[in-house]
Amino acid sequence: MAQSLAGAVARHATRLHPSNTALFLCDIQERFRPHIHKFDVMLETAKKMVQVSKILEVPLIVTEQNPKALGPTVEELQVKDLAKIIQPKTKFSMWLPEVETVIKSHPGGINNAILFGIESHVCVLQTALDLMENGVHVVVLADGVSSINKGEIPVALQRMRDAGATVESSESVIFQLLGDAGHPRFKEIQNLVKQTKTSTVAALEAIASL
Repeated sequence: MAQSLAGAVARHATRLHPSNTALFLCDIQERFRPHIHKFDVMLETAKKMVQVSKILEVPLIVTEQNPKALGPTVEELQVKDLAKIIQPKTKFSMWLPEVETVIKSHPGGINNAILFGIESHVCVLQTALDLMENGVHVVVLADGVSSINKGEIPVALQRMRDAGATVESSESVIFQLLGDAGHPRFKEIQNLVKQTKTSTVAALEAIASL
């Protein structure tokens, strides 16, 4: 049943558009910083996507795993005034009642989730599975997820693909959300892409190519 549902979600995935998509930022917290493979590289992708949320007005969902022990979301992301919700949790998945309420109350509904954060094989994976089980198509950023052990990353990405998720690069996803060079925010996105070119290349080489 789970496999057939995942397949149905994948087959009926809608195109990414700011009106039907949310960004899911998973547990990018201070205590993980010294332990996660290429944390700072992954963080640059997350920072870029937070800016995309602001420019294109894509809802941003943020969770924090046991923040009393693991600290808050890293300060560089500046999510406090932007996120629709910053939800503490002990459950590995981001799919929590509070998050579900935000998603279901969004005008027109959320059909797509762009997922990034840590750890790829634990919280990111379980979030992807829960989202798909609840009818949301998942796009995982290959250059925006990581784990303590780098060998876990490609295994987790393959598991998510097998379950029906799409794995893409952050830059590809950004231009899908934009859709048209005639978009009124095109110049802002174009500048963001130019400004983050070096970090994008680093993330693709250090994480996505594993």
